[in-house]
Amino acid sequence: MKECIVLAGGLGTRLRSAVPDLPKCMAPVAGKPFLQHVVDYLSGQGIEHFIFSLGYMHDVIESFLKEHYPNLSYTVVLEECPMGTGGAILLSAMQANGDDILIVNGDTLFAIDLESFSRFHVSHRADCTLALKPMTSFDRYGVVEIDKDHHILSFREKQFYEQGLINGGVYALHIASLQTTGLTGKFSFEKDYLEAYYPSQRMMGMVQDTYFIDIGIPEDFAKANKDFS
Repeated sequence: MKECIVLAGGLGTRLRSAVPDLPKCMAPVAGKPFLQHVVDYLSGQGIEHFIFSLGYMHDVIESFLKEHYPNLSYTVVLEECPMGTGGAILLSAMQANGDDILIVNGDTLFAIDLESFSRFHVSHRADCTLALKPMTSFDRYGVVEIDKDHHILSFREKQFYEQGLINGGVYALHIASLQTTGLTGKFSFEKDYLEAYYPSQRMMGMVQDTYFIDIGIPEDFAKANKDFS
């Protein structure tokens, strides 16, 4: 898979205290918008075409892309009103060239090997594959459980966990598997698709213990600035 949807339409309400006047993915991290770190990582991983799902302050992101990436192959998909992660993915997937596509969050960097992740997804004939990050002593994320064959067994609610696998926000999706659910309009990819359909669809988890940062709250935004400088 050489094509990737980047979800960059969120309001970033939890980060407003640190970055009040920018879309979350444009928050400056070590002197560059965080989105620039994400795009550079994806390009380095062999992504050849980007589909940017934009909403809140989309003009700021579009201006940045035009200025900093004049030679990048990309499409912009605009949400006229907030559609949730699911609605944004469904709308963006209409612009995809292939049957399967990678999906990442514009405010998260999970530095996995995308080529092996794509191969895993295709070889397992998965409807959707999640990149899972092992974590210890956390309460900000829910936990994903998988069996020995990597099939997803359950999604557990956010609470304190001593250890577990979290959803790292990187997906490989067989587009038709989402389209045939009948989900439309505004919906959550995580709650309304993944958590609702994993018993009936072939959803897999691939564990990758590599660098992970989600800048969605001020503490982790500060950590990202430290990590990248």
